[in-house]
Order: sequence, then structure tokens, then C-alpha cells
Amino acid sequence: MTTGEIGRAVAQLLFKAGAIHVGHGQPFILAAGWASPVYVDCRSLLGEPDLRQAVTDLAFRYLAATLPAGSFDAIAGAETAGIPFAAWLAERTGLKLRYVRKGPLGIGRNAQVEGGSVEGSRVLLMDDLTTDGGSKLAFARGLRAAGANVEHILTIFYHGVFPGAEARLHEAGLTLHALATWADVLRADTDGQLAAKDRAEIERFLADPVSWSTWHGGRASLSPRL
Repeated sequence: MTTGEIGRAVAQLLFKAGAIHVGHGQPFILAAGWASPVYVDCRSLLGEPDLRQAVTDLAFRYLAATLPAGSFDAIAGAETAGIPFAAWLAERTGLKLRYVRKGPLGIGRNAQVEGGSVEGSRVLLMDDLTTDGGSKLAFARGLRAAGANVEHILTIFYHGVFPGAEARLHEAGLTLHALATWADVLRADTDGQLAAKDRAEIERFLADPVSWSTWHGGRASLSPRL
């Protein structure tokens, strides 16, 4: 499969899972602080065996199509929803599994990375959703502080519309790989999964997401560097 075919297939899984929620009148405030008329809940893929097996297979195919074999020693799931996706992909690839918190635990060993040592390991960071990349920087810093070599991030869905995300990650030596984006969702909407008014609202948002966020009580600019 090409990456375009993978993106469309993941988008179709999101529709099947009921993961795309469009609100009218009440915006969603995303974790990064942006306001949006639509919320993509990748965690909806967790519950059903056919959905989680399908998205794991597509993630496996994506890695095989885009990165050389043997690129990683371990996959680290990002707290919290990234952990199960990373676990299934680690099982599929035969790689070691770790997980990384947003910050050190604060008790016990005060660990930020769990599951074993990552010292000297090439680690793929995996999460369910990426908005503007801020949390990914924190996760990568935690892994690097523990001795990991982290250069690549795999996300199930990437909004891809908020300013500065990829540039900020690139500056930190990180490459973001997304299984699906808004372009894939709109291309996959061939059978009217989105009501006409919902699609129109999403397209208005995508045309100028910063202004949409500003006018609906969300952030108005990229946050300070983390």
C-alpha cells in the first residue's frame, strides 16, 4: 500500500469507530489549547478487536513503506493513549516496548520512562494524536534524558493545520510521521459519513484554523517553545 492508501484506510477506520465528532455552537478545546469545531477521538479505535488490529496492520505497513528495516530497537508509547497503540505495534514488529510519561513520576524512582532501559536504543515515539507537537517535544526530551536516540514520531492522526508544529519538531531533530490527516478524512468521506453541514464547518475551520480558534475562545498563536 502507498502512504496515501494507508491514510485513506485509517480515515475510514476513524469513521467506522465514530471517532470524528463535530460540534455546532460549542467548540472543542484541544489539549494544546486550540479551539476546534471537530474532535478526533483516536481512542475509539481501542475497544473493538477488528479496528485495533486493522490500525496496527496499517501502522506496520506504513513503517515498512517509509523507513528502512531495522531502524528501531524499541517503540515507546506516549502517555496515555499512545501506550496501547505502541504495545500492539511492538508485538507486530517484535520490537521492545517502553512507555514515556509527560514528566517524571515524582515518587519512587522518579522515572519518566518505564518498561526497561532505553540507554543507547533507537526508539520510535508513538502517540494517538498530534495537534501542534508541544507534548511530543516533552516526550522526546524524557526519552533522550534516559539515553535514547529519538528521531522519529509516529502518530495515528495529525491535525496538520496549526502553525509551526513541524518546524518546531524539525528544529528538535524530530520527524513526524502521520498515518492520517484532515486531507485523508475529507477524501475518505465518499459515502456521506459527514453530514453536509458538518463537512462545511470542518472546511471553514481548515481554511483558517487560527482565526477560528481565536474567535471561539481558543489559542490565537503558537505557544512559547517548550
